[in-house]
Amino acid sequence: MTVKVAIIGSGNIGTDLMIKIIRSSDHLQMAAMVGIDPDSDGLARAQRMGIPTTYEGIEGLVKMDNFADIRICFDATSAYAHKHHNEILQQHGKQVVDLTPAAIGPYTIPVVNLEEHLDQPNVNMVTCGGQATIPMVAAVSRVAEVHYAEIVSSVSSRSAGPGTRANIDEFTQTTSRGIEVVGGAKKGKAIIILNPAEPPMIMRNTVFTLSAPVDEQKIIDSVNEMVTGVKTYVPGYSLKQEVQFEHFDESSPLHIPGHGDFVGIKSSIFLEVEGAAHYLPSYAGNLDIMTSAALGTAERLAQLKYAVAA
Repeated sequence: MTVKVAIIGSGNIGTDLMIKIIRSSDHLQMAAMVGIDPDSDGLARAQRMGIPTTYEGIEGLVKMDNFADIRICFDATSAYAHKHHNEILQQHGKQVVDLTPAAIGPYTIPVVNLEEHLDQPNVNMVTCGGQATIPMVAAVSRVAEVHYAEIVSSVSSRSAGPGTRANIDEFTQTTSRGIEVVGGAKKGKAIIILNPAEPPMIMRNTVFTLSAPVDEQKIIDSVNEMVTGVKTYVPGYSLKQEVQFEHFDESSPLHIPGHGDFVGIKSSIFLEVEGAAHYLPSYAGNLDIMTSAALGTAERLAQLKYAVAA
């Protein structure tokens, strides 16, 4: 038995997700690809593979003959559009996996808190930067109190399409909040850099945490364990180097303007995300980690919510 799914958004993310489902999912079956551009590559590929399509957006999906059979709908459009899509999908009792920064449903990072939200009608995949970095903040916060966490995600400008560029403000707001809600930091900050370098650079992420004093090895072990967890669904996820530490004691505190003096340990974690190149280039790890996280989430939903055998 498989669960029938639809993807709303026939751009890069939606198309990559479709190919991942077709190639690697034992629990999900593509039932519809939805777009608004009749000439999009995503719709053309879906048609060639025999998948029902519509270029009439959410309204076209609702009118499709097999709409009643679809259990899970992925939204790979924009934060603005998702609000409208979710209203309609909830009226029809559909499970929604949101790949936009709309954050209507709870923030969901598979390796950190997926099991907590399996009963929710809408789950939010935060952002690409959030999927890459929040696990590292959570890894530190489970062994030491994290007072502040800051992440910097650098992605190739080639891998940032219209949807990504339209959601920059939502990216920083949603990721910052996710660092706090899921990562466990008291205060979070997120920065995204679209790098125009040629040849295109692979996705890089830097995570800084300021935490209570703790044995360095506890942080190292926790980070390594979390990396192993993420790699189960994002094979191209890796540490670029060992975790770096700085210690600040009462005699030499770190002065933070507006916050006062900090005493504790600063951890610096450097990550790289290489895409699987199912549809997108391998440098587009920022998009690959979103589709991989969404796929992993939906497969778990299929197993537990719709009783699909593991």
